[in-house]
Amino acid sequence: MVRMEHLPVEVIGNILSRLRAARDVVIASATCKKWREAWRNHLHTLSFNSSDWSVYHDLTTSRLEILITQTIFQTTALQCLSIFMDDVDEFSAAPVIAWLMYTRDTLRQLHYNVRTTPNVNIIEKCSRQKLEVLALAHNSVTGVEPSYQKFPCLKSLSLSYVSISALDLSLLLTACPKLTSLSLINPDIAMSDAQATMKLSSASLKDIYVEAVSLDNFILEADTLENLHLKDCTLELFELIGKGSLKELKIDDVSVLHLDIGENTENLQIVDVSSFTIMWPKFYNMISKSSNLRRLRLWGVVFDDEDEVVDLENVSVCFPLLSHLSLSYDLRDVCGLQGTSHLENVVVLELGWTIISELFSEWVAGLIERCPKLRKLVIYGVVSEAKSPEECQTLANFTSAIVRLMRKYMHVEIQFEYE
Repeated sequence: MVRMEHLPVEVIGNILSRLRAARDVVIASATCKKWREAWRNHLHTLSFNSSDWSVYHDLTTSRLEILITQTIFQTTALQCLSIFMDDVDEFSAAPVIAWLMYTRDTLRQLHYNVRTTPNVNIIEKCSRQKLEVLALAHNSVTGVEPSYQKFPCLKSLSLSYVSISALDLSLLLTACPKLTSLSLINPDIAMSDAQATMKLSSASLKDIYVEAVSLDNFILEADTLENLHLKDCTLELFELIGKGSLKELKIDDVSVLHLDIGENTENLQIVDVSSFTIMWPKFYNMISKSSNLRRLRLWGVVFDDEDEVVDLENVSVCFPLLSHLSLSYDLRDVCGLQGTSHLENVVVLELGWTIISELFSEWVAGLIERCPKLRKLVIYGVVSEAKSPEECQTLANFTSAIVRLMRKYMHVEIQFEYE
């Protein structure tokens, strides 16, 4: 066995980097001279997080700036730097600039979430380097100049609670030719007086997550996009322009009048829609060519037309590879069980209610009968604390019906999730 003192200094550097938290790294590096050497020359990951050490909460901002400066300046090979200080309102600009300038030649990942006064243009300080991951929060980005502020290696960009104009955001994407992942969380996007549409374009983007964005028109041009996730957004129009590479579509609590993901949806494998008012015929027509669809989730969906239902006959015909089906909405009748086609490859079925009714158990039975290869059934339900005798009887009848039903399908695993 290799004794600790015989470990190569590079290996010790990797061990220290696994600790991440600055306090733990500093304590461990005091082990001996060799570990201090590893700290200076081979530490590549360092994190200052207010949740890691309670003492951070007791330090003044100036003392915290000094502590971070002294710690960073004892290293020479940092590749990943994280600074998350929730209790700090603002850092002074001077030490932040010093941290960025000292580490910029080696840094590959930067995660930073503290405001500075005056504002530091972190985009300018980090451009033209080897940065691959950049996550900014509670900062402002202004005056992006893609001909000068280039990010030749950046693959992942996350902007949370960041103030930026629609033009600067578009230019920033232009400056990132290798960007594959983009996350926008509650950004403050400024639109010019003559601008009603935010248009973003990327030739390399594969994943985009957009949360808490309110815009009139949002157009995304991304030929290689595979994953699109919209959450808590209010949009009049969202349009995806691409070459049909989309594999996963998630829409969660979004208000949008016009949604367009293009006509070429053959590569879609996952469609997950929840808390969304939907014009089912239009939405179904948009995804109907997705013959490779494996997972379909419609949860808490409200139909724009009261007479609309999810037609399982069409679902079974258009999505022959579907293996995971999840449905939950207010039932008006035994929804969509017309026809005789089976969901031949569905092995997991998730069904839920918001208001329990006597029809629910009939609907469950009808769906199970349509899934000859079913292996798992999950029932989700909402159970209020105060229930009338009628509601209690309905729930009891449902339980009895499910017990009888599952005696017929002994090979199916059943699971209940109530809230």
